[in-house]
Amino acid sequence: MEFSNRKVIVVSNRLPIAIFKNESGGWEIKPGTGGLVTALEPIVRKSKGLWIGWSGYGENAPSDEILADYGEKNNFKLVPVDITEKEIAQYYRGFSNKSIWPLFHDMLGHFSYNFTNLNTYKDVNRKFAEKVAEYAGENDIIWIHDYQLICVGRYLRELGIKRNLNFFLHIPFPSYDLFRRFPHNREMIEALLSYNHIGFQTAIDRRNFISSVKWLLPDTITTANRRQTKIQYEGNETIVGYYPISIDFNEFNEASKSREAADAAWYLRENTNVDILALGLDRLDYTKGIPERFLAFERLLEKYPDTVGKISFLQIVVPSRLNVREYQDLKDELDSLVGRINSRFSIHGWVPIHYQFRTLNRIQLIGHYKAIDIALVTPLRDGMNLISKEYCASTSDNRGVLILSEFAGAAAQLSKGALMVNPYDFDQTADALYQAFNMDHEEKARRMRLMRSEIRRNDLNRWVRWFFREEYRQ
Repeated sequence: MEFSNRKVIVVSNRLPIAIFKNESGGWEIKPGTGGLVTALEPIVRKSKGLWIGWSGYGENAPSDEILADYGEKNNFKLVPVDITEKEIAQYYRGFSNKSIWPLFHDMLGHFSYNFTNLNTYKDVNRKFAEKVAEYAGENDIIWIHDYQLICVGRYLRELGIKRNLNFFLHIPFPSYDLFRRFPHNREMIEALLSYNHIGFQTAIDRRNFISSVKWLLPDTITTANRRQTKIQYEGNETIVGYYPISIDFNEFNEASKSREAADAAWYLRENTNVDILALGLDRLDYTKGIPERFLAFERLLEKYPDTVGKISFLQIVVPSRLNVREYQDLKDELDSLVGRINSRFSIHGWVPIHYQFRTLNRIQLIGHYKAIDIALVTPLRDGMNLISKEYCASTSDNRGVLILSEFAGAAAQLSKGALMVNPYDFDQTADALYQAFNMDHEEKARRMRLMRSEIRRNDLNRWVRWFFREEYRQ
């Protein structure tokens, strides 16, 4: 994407790096991983721009020296925002993850609200805005990311920066019926309308946002077309669009053909020793629907006895936020479910559920994608879910089946090839598993080709081009 020599400033909760102590006690820095870093770092580098965010390390790390050296080598600047432990507890673990996260994921039962946390959230957002204002030039493109930083645009306007303010929400936006329960909901909508351009993952998210705007701010003027809506409010015009984020298709496709990935896939199949292997891979989070997935697999074994001994389910849970009570409770629930189901159905030489609580490195990840027959991607709600896209991109032999929740953002793009399910409906998910269990190679290949073609065409680079094509229409 060409930006006519304009500097790009990316702002996110975390910087795209990890700082750690090596074995000799010295400090080291390495690039971060994930789709956002992969997508945006080349843009920032090409424009000789900068990335602003929390560093994620303690006060004792020699941050200025390390970040300056990394920036010089990579042709863009890393700018840290200093956030105290108390602020992390209230702004991030508190308001961001106990208020915004559950409500925006339709999980009202997990929602809690604390006025002190809200004020800290706003204070930290103001810190980010002040740091952006310190470095931003008049024509710089400012791109702010995700739910932790909704109010940054509002504070930038207060600081006199009113142009080129872009925001992308990576999580879903809730329906108005849910959003109206959010204390200070009007204030949050007004904060979002401080931006010149807002991007959502799906058409549904955009529609939900516009509905909330119309109910809470009836004086706004909206003009809509197929992909864009222009909203005029208090002298500012905001373009609202939807741009589904994606992955680097070629990277996963080529990596899946490597000898290392083949060896990792062989090792996994040798150690499971089963005809059909299904996989779930998720961070420990109540939005991912992991208990519901276990119960659906149990229903498969009950409903279709011919699957017993022939299909196993491998669930990998990546550790996350174990210092939070409800996440520890979730882990305890998973442990209990696996023990009960395995004790009920296991026979000599076969276990129905293999459950691992760990992380995978890159080769292990792609090896798992390559080895399995069925991927179960069944979140209760998800902004996009890139696991589903990574799996398809890694299935270069077209032999796998994707079972996908209709409540994942990826459903809009992959529904023609995936087996779509409601994750709350255990019978439906069990039936989809049985359909995948019996599916012939030709049907698998047909469905997988559809999904791989969609992901190849709408890859990570197109997501960036899509967003900024709308940006330059202002």
